[in-house]
Amino acid sequence: MKAKKTFLAAVLVTNGGLLSEVSAESLLYVPTGESNEIVVIDAATHKITNRIGELENAHGLAAAPDGAYLVAGSQDESSVAGEWSADKPAAVTEEEHEAHHKASASAGKSFLSIVNREHGHVQRRIAVEGRTHHTAVSPNGKFAIAVHTTTGGISVVDLEQSTVIKKISTGSTPNYAVFDQAGDFVYVSNAGAGTVSKIATDKWEIVEQIAVGKGPEHLEMAPDGETLFVVNVIDGTVSAINVADSKVVATYDVGKSPHGASVSADGKYLFASAKGEDLVIRITLATGDKARAPVAPEPYHVSYIRGIDKVYVSSRAEPKIWVIDPLSLKVEDAIDIGSGVAHQLVEIDR
Repeated sequence: MKAKKTFLAAVLVTNGGLLSEVSAESLLYVPTGESNEIVVIDAATHKITNRIGELENAHGLAAAPDGAYLVAGSQDESSVAGEWSADKPAAVTEEEHEAHHKASASAGKSFLSIVNREHGHVQRRIAVEGRTHHTAVSPNGKFAIAVHTTTGGISVVDLEQSTVIKKISTGSTPNYAVFDQAGDFVYVSNAGAGTVSKIATDKWEIVEQIAVGKGPEHLEMAPDGETLFVVNVIDGTVSAINVADSKVVATYDVGKSPHGASVSADGKYLFASAKGEDLVIRITLATGDKARAPVAPEPYHVSYIRGIDKVYVSSRAEPKIWVIDPLSLKVEDAIDIGSGVAHQLVEIDR
């Protein structure tokens, strides 16, 4: 049971030129914002199999490396953290239920909700300063990052202790966070500063500010861990950073108001959404060649589903997720999530 990159019954297959690990056992977990739930989708059938409630405007979502739990970040701030109640699920112990509702009373805090995938409920919540836009979990599963757009920084959370161990000011309007494969560094995009902060995790200190385009938001690490892709919303570009020397090695024009980005399992293609032009773009990374396909309205988050070699793209304007063939860029299906907006998509094998 592992997050995103490994699968239960993996075999190598060729799918129209895409070489990847394939499993029919992938599940997709999708926070839906103000609908206050996570939608669970069987990636192979494109069907909703479950809905996890008990959340508060969940936007960010990340998974433990073994897939045992999810970390959901809330966009809602509470003046009195902990004023929240629900009946104890049968599968949850009294201790877990009590911890679930315990958070210090403080103004301007939001919650990281720790969701146990086995029983499908929030087992505890951790209060952090400011609203949480996106989340990330370290490769060793010990730490979570909460990105606070309105406060100019991140919280580093020790998941074993359920405690914020450090707050780091990264720059104006931080948006997204991603770890490198070894967990030695975490990268944070600063939309208002035009930079990506490189943070060493041994001391949780910024070691470099990498200049990129205007309005950097979503980040995507290539499968080989060698390149970090940065979506520059104002520029309408994606910057490619060589993580070995922190240099921008390529910049790709993708269109007006891009949002999400994802890389194919074989590292051959980069997919991005141009929300402002109702387009999904595929870039062949070896050549820079681009293919564009109309997808409307307002394509938003993008996730290459490694378990089935498809691209999932959510809509910012409607409660739906499109299933797109990565080679033809044709929409093969549309998943109606009922309400809300599909945000940070997470793939896990079961």
